[in-house]
Amino acid sequence: MTFTVAIVGRPNVGKSTLFNRLVGKRLALVNDQPGVTRDRREGDAYLFDCRFRIIDTAGLEEAFDGSLEARMRIQTERAVEEADLVLMLIDARVGVLPMDEHFAKHLRRGKTPIALMANKCEGKVGDEGLMDAYRLGLGEPIPFSAEHGLGSSDLYDVISEHMKRAGEEEAASQTLTQPVEDEEDAGKDQDEVLEDEDFDEFEGFEEDDEEENEEGGKGRGPLQLAIVGRPNVGKSTLINKLIDDDRLLTGPEAGITRDAIAVEWEYKGHALKLVDTAGLRRRSKIEDKLEKLSASDTIRALKYAQVVALVLDPDGVLDKQDLTIARHVIEEGRALIIVINKWDICTDKDAVMQRLKDRLLTSLPQVKGIPVVTISALKGHKLNSMLDTVLEVYNVWNIRLPTAGLNKWLADLLERHPPPAPGGRRIKLKYITQARARPPTFAISCSLPEDLPASYTRFLENNLRKTFDIPGVPLRMHMKKGDNPYAGKKKRNQ
Repeated sequence: MTFTVAIVGRPNVGKSTLFNRLVGKRLALVNDQPGVTRDRREGDAYLFDCRFRIIDTAGLEEAFDGSLEARMRIQTERAVEEADLVLMLIDARVGVLPMDEHFAKHLRRGKTPIALMANKCEGKVGDEGLMDAYRLGLGEPIPFSAEHGLGSSDLYDVISEHMKRAGEEEAASQTLTQPVEDEEDAGKDQDEVLEDEDFDEFEGFEEDDEEENEEGGKGRGPLQLAIVGRPNVGKSTLINKLIDDDRLLTGPEAGITRDAIAVEWEYKGHALKLVDTAGLRRRSKIEDKLEKLSASDTIRALKYAQVVALVLDPDGVLDKQDLTIARHVIEEGRALIIVINKWDICTDKDAVMQRLKDRLLTSLPQVKGIPVVTISALKGHKLNSMLDTVLEVYNVWNIRLPTAGLNKWLADLLERHPPPAPGGRRIKLKYITQARARPPTFAISCSLPEDLPASYTRFLENNLRKTFDIPGVPLRMHMKKGDNPYAGKKKRNQ
């Protein structure tokens, strides 16, 4: 059984800061502006020897219509229902507000155990708010500072006690439901428009996360599929339809998603981590730091992904923003597929596909054969086809070619198409080997790598793709000059 803890409270009481502290990474966006978190974000948390699942939620809002705030409230309520323990935060520096009282009353009606935390208790400034918290009727408040980690031992005592109690209840439940076949067995024990320079600016807001990069880069864990694109192209709707659950906030408002939210799922026996991301816009249109932080989170998700699905709108297929995102995916060495959403309402499908082919040919010639899939996320059309394409391009991205076969290919090609001899100097390509996969990377021993024209290198790459069937993924080829065994040695008989 995985013990689950949900963090709730009104906006701007420090929920995301606490979430980041417990997971040990700066995953959730943190900003002074209220209401930064909108979707539920989940993570693996630890506190001393306790290991549990933690859920960061949107600030509780008293909204019951069809507004964005009401949809956020529903997501928070679902997190509370799924949790084994709720941590309700208040801001001790401000004290108990009417909204805190309202939601404390709401939480008391539920069945999930509640622990009250008075956050921001640094120094004596929070003493009055700490004492004020008793009137919420949720027991003794835990004095805490999510920013500095003060009060961690008190929080540990509460969580470990609830985990122990939940474990005992689970064991008792299994004992009661365990079938007994005969009397002898009864006593036995039962045994997660943009410009190129825009990305540089976003990267300035990134946080280090080497552990996640290790997971994504070396293949441990599920296949990480990042869903990226401009705002309001249907990224969250796509993930909700795939998992058949309203897990992510959706709606007509542009820019609903702010955090990169990962959802673990399985398709045909393959473990997947679907990562929803904030829409990327041109830097000149970004007005505040919060949106810049969201863009940074998207770039971070893109870097740690293994396959990236670039979702397009048929009304503006592969425009300048989309091309910049695609180029960045390729430069990062990630496998890319292009997904045209809302295909069911496209009025001129032939024209859209022709424009897409032309843009790929002229603007992304370095990666031939990028897969293109047309879907309707809202209606669920051709989603299996999209996922099958993801698995196919992932396998190509992981391809390993034998050295013997590569060198036979190189020898045959050089015999038919030898490299040019600029200035009469003959260039020798001696042998080739695959240095790594993910993406496929090759090293060729070359006598004069600095003189080899870039056009001939592209010729080698294209022929290699065609011969060994490596379409649609970045391919890297490095020319390395062989060491001269006589370099640095004195001539003899002088």
